[in-house]
Amino acid sequence: MGRDTIADIITAIRNADMDRKGTIRITSTNITENIVKIVLREGFIENVRKHRESNKDFLVLTLRHRRNKKGPYRTILNLKRISRPGLRIYSNSQRIPRILGGMGIVILSTSQGIMTDREARLEGIGGEILCYIW
Repeated sequence: MGRDTIADIITAIRNADMDRKGTIRITSTNITENIVKIVLREGFIENVRKHRESNKDFLVLTLRHRRNKKGPYRTILNLKRISRPGLRIYSNSQRIPRILGGMGIVILSTSQGIMTDREARLEGIGGEILCYIW
């Protein structure tokens, strides 16, 4: 794991989804817990539980997969990191992008916490664009 925890959890979820793994374990921090809560609430993953092992907290995510195992495998979950430590991307409430015409979500870090693009538009606040999920 590197210094960019958001990119690490996005990469871990993307790799587990491509390998058709059922569960994945990631390190628990305040940022990762908030992002995972949003992803769970939006229905991109099935379940989350907290696990403590040797004085460290982990989040165990249960991924959602296609039930039909026949045919070529296509990933259900697409994640893309936007703002990164070397290049921060900010947006006001009017210029928050819409992913697939509103089908996907944008996760933002705002002054009122981490939230989705819909919540930020309703509140009328902008912030740093963390990632896209569709």
